[in-house]
Amino acid sequence: MESALCVKGQATIPKIIREHFHLQPGDRIKFFVHPDGSVVILPKISTAKLKGVVRVCRRASLEDMEAAISEGAISSRQHARRR
Repeated sequence: MESALCVKGQATIPKIIREHFHLQPGDRIKFFVHPDGSVVILPKISTAKLKGVVRVCRRASLEDMEAAISEGAISSRQHARRR
C-alpha cells in the first residue's frame, strides 16, 4: 500500500488501514523511527478506549499487594547476590 504526499507534506492513510485500526477524524497516531531507518505508525490509544480490556480475575487487598511487592524485592535481591 502506498500514499502520496500533498504540497503541505501530508499523506492520506489508506482506508483499509484506517478501518483496521478503527481510526476516526481527530484520532492521533504515533511514528516510531527504527535504527535501520524503517518507520512504524501506530494509533495512539486513549485510556478511555482501554477501559475493560483487562479482566480482573480476583481483587487484591492493599496488604496482598504490599506482600507481593516485598516478596518480589527479596527475590530480586537474592537473584542479584547469586551473580
